[in-house]
Amino acid sequence: MTLQIYNTLTKRKEAFEPLEPGRVRMYNCGPTVYSYAHIGNFASFLLADLLRRYLEYSGLEVHQIMNITDVGHLTEDDVADAQGEDKLEKKAREEKKDPWEIARFYEEAFHEDRKHLNLLSAHGYPRATKHIPEMIAMIEDLLRVGLAYEAGGQIYFEISKFPRYGMLSGNSVEQLLSGHRVEADPLKRNPLDFTLWKRDPKHLMQWDSPFGKGFPGWHIECSAMSQKYLGETFDIHTGGEDNIFPHHECEIAQSSGGGDRVFARYWLHRRHILVDGKKMAKSAGNFYTVRDLLAKGYSGLEIRYGLLSAHYGSSANFTFRGLDNARTTLGYFREFRRNMASLPDQPPQPGEVDGLNALALEADTRFRQGLDDDLNVSAALAQAHGFASAAYKRATSRATGVQSIAQIDAWDSVLGIFGEEPGGQTKRGAEGTAAKEVEGLIDERNAARNRKDFAEADRIRDLLKSRGVVIKDSPQGTRWHLEGG
Repeated sequence: MTLQIYNTLTKRKEAFEPLEPGRVRMYNCGPTVYSYAHIGNFASFLLADLLRRYLEYSGLEVHQIMNITDVGHLTEDDVADAQGEDKLEKKAREEKKDPWEIARFYEEAFHEDRKHLNLLSAHGYPRATKHIPEMIAMIEDLLRVGLAYEAGGQIYFEISKFPRYGMLSGNSVEQLLSGHRVEADPLKRNPLDFTLWKRDPKHLMQWDSPFGKGFPGWHIECSAMSQKYLGETFDIHTGGEDNIFPHHECEIAQSSGGGDRVFARYWLHRRHILVDGKKMAKSAGNFYTVRDLLAKGYSGLEIRYGLLSAHYGSSANFTFRGLDNARTTLGYFREFRRNMASLPDQPPQPGEVDGLNALALEADTRFRQGLDDDLNVSAALAQAHGFASAAYKRATSRATGVQSIAQIDAWDSVLGIFGEEPGGQTKRGAEGTAAKEVEGLIDERNAARNRKDFAEADRIRDLLKSRGVVIKDSPQGTRWHLEGG
């Protein structure tokens, strides 16, 4: 089976085939650097990271670009032509700082947070403010082919010249006019036309252009930067569900070149994250950044596991209980690694190496089948749990212990959750509270058994069982794993 992914553009699951054999070009909508990125943002970034890792695991070369939006993203962005104040300038006014200073501060914070969550570094993080000439050139091309027009010193994209407008979101022009809030603008030929170049003397970040002094619209930024680094047509474009309309819809329109040019061939979108069953909002008290969760004592890999374990096509429910379960799971796999590494340095039993090889091959086939099915992480995790449980029963020597660890490490090149915390992070992670609580109870049970207090030992065993922890005594010591794992 080959990778099948749900393509928002075609509204169906499709076999992925790169435009260039063996090489994938991928663009991911990155952060708008006016504040700390929240967990919904990072759920989208983690989708891109998982996809890249699995494509590379499958033997493909991936060239990944993620933009940094540091100008032009307005506060009211749910309509094609966003209104309101520039998000970054609004923050600059609130903090009484220069907008450039704000942008660099939160850009650095984004990189710090993504490293905590073990995201691979993209091959480029182009800033919008460094690509104004490319945006101006693209706007000039749109004017030349008649897809854009000038009015009142601003440049607008004329959607009536692009009949396929709505192909990504499923919105028709009629539906948009009747069912969406549209800001009246007498300069526009159509209320849905969106601005490519804006004029506003109050705006703090401005550039000279053939159209006059101004700044770019949000949508033109991604079109210009993706085209520069990936070409006019590339393989994959990802983002959050809220990017589908208007941002990605407008990207497609202005990147068409006035014809049937395919901009991005596959579109993947991460659905919204719910927190405790509710839409995340500051007013609801359930709005969390990565830094908020780190401050509560959770580790980066626990947060990664919590955001990654649910399918990207679902509105996953993020809870602190889920983070606690992530802690226990990661503790189990670190304990598995320690147990496998501490097996005696003795010859393997007859057939032990071949048996584990066959087991690993079968599990890897199913691991790939799970991820081939639209990145079904749950199915892939099930194989990791199943393999670890089976390895506990079969591995008796240092050689097969190392062999078992190597298989988990191979899968972790995709999942990115079973290793050490990035940068030596030691917050209450899988080496932390949950795992140590289990190990502490096991130590208490062993002490009770040594003093022949079997009632106490049974009580602790039953307590662990009630928490979903299964223990097994062996000559090498007491091992544990999660029930069902």
